[in-house]
Amino acid sequence: MSVSPSQSADYYLSLAVSLASEFAIDAVERDHQGGTPKLARDRLRQSGLLTLIIPREYGGSGESWITLFRIVREFAQVDSSIAHIFSYHHLGVIVPHLFGTIEQKEYYYKETIRQNWFWANALNPLDRRTAIASEGDIFRLEGKKSFCSGSWDSDILPVTAIDQETGKISVLVVPTQREGVELHADWDNMGQRQTDSGSVSFHNVAIYPREFFGSQAFPAPPFATFRACLTQLNLANIYLGIALGAFEAARRYTREQTRPWLTAGVERATEAPYLLHRYGSLWVDLEAARGLVERATEILQDAWEEQWNLTAEKRGRCAVAIAVAKVAATRVGLEVVNQMFEVMGARATSSSYGFDRYWRNLRTFTLHDPVDYKIRDLGNWIVNEKFPEPNFYS
Repeated sequence: MSVSPSQSADYYLSLAVSLASEFAIDAVERDHQGGTPKLARDRLRQSGLLTLIIPREYGGSGESWITLFRIVREFAQVDSSIAHIFSYHHLGVIVPHLFGTIEQKEYYYKETIRQNWFWANALNPLDRRTAIASEGDIFRLEGKKSFCSGSWDSDILPVTAIDQETGKISVLVVPTQREGVELHADWDNMGQRQTDSGSVSFHNVAIYPREFFGSQAFPAPPFATFRACLTQLNLANIYLGIALGAFEAARRYTREQTRPWLTAGVERATEAPYLLHRYGSLWVDLEAARGLVERATEILQDAWEEQWNLTAEKRGRCAVAIAVAKVAATRVGLEVVNQMFEVMGARATSSSYGFDRYWRNLRTFTLHDPVDYKIRDLGNWIVNEKFPEPNFYS
């Protein structure tokens, strides 16, 4: 299914709601199985949503990050693994935009549309086991990367590697099926079980000039460092989506199955005062987190539209708003996925319901990078008026 660039944001959101309802049908079963969500990935390919963020001038939908992140939250409410691989596709698609030349950006946008590529992620700059060296007119990539989300069933892998000549981190892309690329089925973590976030090895892989974007060094022009802002806000949106999904699942269970405690003095659990108090408190916190995430998303969209005219100050204020949103989504989310069992009761811990997946997924994904460092950055901003220092994580 192709999507016309003239379609409105409401159309894409409606499409996402429909897809989310499909993903929800077997979400618990697929979580138990782990592995690659091939059918869901195929539905995303067929939907046309993989070109959502590609500018219209290149044939894409030209939608905003506001729309994209609303879709990410919609998916995360029912299946955060799908939200994860879908959003990381878009974070991959814009790698040539941020790190490449105008010609590279145009080529990869157009080819993504033409070939309906599904992008993955093998950037992980903390894993420095990959190296790249020039060999005549090409480069050779060697080494291994961990946390390669969405690698199985993908078409393109963005990668970082140490340049053996300069010692700097270089950014490149490589087709997943190229000779020498080896995917490992070693993702066995307790959460995000269908993200295929295991490791990838590169054995003397040929990298051609069009696929090599050069080094990423700091300091750099503000827009060249903007992927970190996108990544961090993406995490906040997924965290919020998981929390909203957990809250709704708990609410539905409480209304349909929870029994009042024997000393509650009420006939139905939905009348129990302490239970209502917990729901009310959680909802206040969720609404506050939602507001902060949506505010940060609007600030990010405004900054994105500046492109290479983005200033350090505007980028810094964007990073602060994102840090606030991410901390709030982390705290509130973890509270919701824990407290949901208090309002549902002991029977809700049956594995048949799969309610534990909300906690497992959120607890796993919130460890992506330490939230304490976001709080420290915010303290440094409040006390010393210093923006978060741009790097791969802020």
